[in-house]
Amino acid sequence: MGKRDELIAKYAEDLKTKCKMNPDLALLTKVTIGCGPSVYDNDASTVAGSDAGELETVKNNFLIKKLGLPDSPKLMAAINAVIDTYGRSERHKYRAVIYYMLTKHFGKEAVYK
Repeated sequence: MGKRDELIAKYAEDLKTKCKMNPDLALLTKVTIGCGPSVYDNDASTVAGSDAGELETVKNNFLIKKLGLPDSPKLMAAINAVIDTYGRSERHKYRAVIYYMLTKHFGKEAVYK
């Protein structure tokens, strides 16, 4: 099993145990690949849920640029809902897991087809 496969397995486990979701592994794999090399970097692979600047970056770079959503207050509300689902006290909120949940939340799976 390669490093990426190990990470995807770890993300799937987080989705099952911490987020109470049954992950679509094909979509999770595509989202993880879409994150690029950031998944291998300890700092870049996680999202600081209490850092407003970081959440703004998720909104602008992922929701608006990648998923093509128009800017609105709904975007930040969705990010906060996903962080709440993951657990605000959870130390390691993986970027790929958050992006996966946001993709599902907005029904944008087709972006990864």
